[in-house]
Formats: sequence, C-alpha cells, structure tokens
Amino acid sequence: MERIAVLGAGTMGHGIAQLFAAGGHFVALYDPNAGQLDKAERSIRAQLALLREGASAAELTTLEQAAGRIVYTSDLAEAAAGADWVFEAAPEQAAVKQELYRQLAPLLADQTAVASNTSTFSLAALAADVPFADRIVIAHFFNPAPLVPLVEVVSLPRTKEGVADRLMRLLSACGKTPILLRKDVPGFIANRLQAAVMREACHLLASGVADAAQIDAAMRDGIGLRWALSGPFEVADYGGLDIWSKVTAHLLPELDTGIAAPEPILEQVRQGRLGAKTGGGFYEYDGSVQEREQARNARLLRLLRSRDEGQERSGTPS
Repeated sequence: MERIAVLGAGTMGHGIAQLFAAGGHFVALYDPNAGQLDKAERSIRAQLALLREGASAAELTTLEQAAGRIVYTSDLAEAAAGADWVFEAAPEQAAVKQELYRQLAPLLADQTAVASNTSTFSLAALAADVPFADRIVIAHFFNPAPLVPLVEVVSLPRTKEGVADRLMRLLSACGKTPILLRKDVPGFIANRLQAAVMREACHLLASGVADAAQIDAAMRDGIGLRWALSGPFEVADYGGLDIWSKVTAHLLPELDTGIAAPEPILEQVRQGRLGAKTGGGFYEYDGSVQEREQARNARLLRLLRSRDEGQERSGTPS
C-alpha cells in the first residue's frame, strides 16, 4: 500500500484518485478550489456506485472502502506529506504546471516520485529547471481514468533508476495496462494514432463523402470493434501483410496530409460550438452532460467486462 497525492481535482485528477483508492491506496486529492473538490467527491461517489454494479464479492469489499481512503484538501503541504507518489493533473498550461512544481519541490521527500498526466508537453520540457528532474516521469491516463486500461509511461535517460519500474508495477497492480515508451515524442502513441484518424475523418466530412454520423458509425460499428480486441499490427497479420502492402500502396497517396487543425473542427469553434460542454458541436446535446457521461461509462464498463471474460475463456492475455 502506497500513499498517493493527486494534484488537480478536475476530470482526470479525480478519476486518477478514484483509481488508486479503489486499488487499496490512501489518496490525498488536492485542488486550490474548494468547489472543485466538492464536485470531485460527488463524481467519485457516483462512479464508485457504478462500479459496484455487477462487481464480484471481493471487488465489492474494496470498492465500498475506496471512498474512505480519499482525503480532499486545498493545502498542498498536507497533500504531499508522506506521499510515495505525486500525480500531477493540473491544467495543460505550462505556467500553471511550472508554478505548481515550484511550490511542490520543497515539500517532497527524497524518495517521492512525481508523475504528470500531461497529454501535451514533453517530459524533457516538464523536467527542465525542476529540482526533482531525475524523479519526474509521465503517466498519461485516458478519460475516464478509472475505466480505460491504457496508461502511457515516459521516462528520460536521466530518470533515476527504478522510478519507471515502480510506476509500471503500481499501475499494473491497479488493473491498468501500462506501456513504457522508448522515446519522449509529442502526443505519445495513442494520441498520435487518434489524431491521424481524426484528420482523415475531417477530410471525409469536408469532402462530402459522408456526414459525421455516418463516419462515426463506420468507426463504431466497423473497425472500432476489431480494434477493441486487436491492434493495427495484429489486424494486419490476420489480414495478410501481402494484402496490406497493396492496400497501403494504393490508399496512402489518397489520404489527407494536412498539418493544420482540420477546417470542420475550426468552423465549429468559430461558432462557439465546442461539443457536449456547450450543448452542441458535430451533434446537439440536451439535458445533463453528467448523466450522458454516466451512461457512456456504464456502457464502457459492460464492454470491458465482456471483453475480459471472453479473454479469460479463450486464454488470451489481456
């Protein structure tokens, strides 16, 4: 059992706190905004209730105790005190993160390691000019953090020996699928793949090939189902690499190669349509966004449990 401090109680931060509390660890969730902490506590309790549905007897015991393992605080020193790990989930603004690191540095014990959930900044940039540069790594979670198994881990050659291994073991013990990148590259792996799909989806939309709903259906009800079970290289192996050599040779010259933000997205932003949080984007949203997210998370949980059960029956490693 380790003591975890999570800095930032927004969407990702409170999800990370919930994950570690459900994994049996004591967690201090810090945010300077008391209202954000109240919101985070309500959300965590709702998510824990969702996870209890269909859980095994052993899982139920752990989940029922999870809420009591989290302390909510607006005092950074209180959050960092005695922490084995500090997970930073501050807003994706360089100045905000740098100021937080400045305040955090004198509060850290010698053995405390820091992991940033950044999806934007390189580890080299984050580690520049911080006193704990040899103890900071990246742990990039995906929303919703308690449910999506993947966590991308990044370290540097100067990272203290054992820090990345400790993090990988901690995440694996909490049911995650951590992958350790060999290079510190922008966007890591998953966001680069996701951005490539989004670029082509926007190109198809702007070209009038199909509307957003049809393109989403092609992903959701087609290749998305396969990709939930197999990655691109395994799909290629099953399809035949001779076939894929011909497919890629024929199609790649036809794909979009733009390097600017796609126009369909920019047009929505110009109109103030930012997606679910403003009530409209590529789709219209009415009612409570939180209720929609709860329903989405419930579907995701059922999918994950069904996938895991299928892998157990077939003997396929998860």
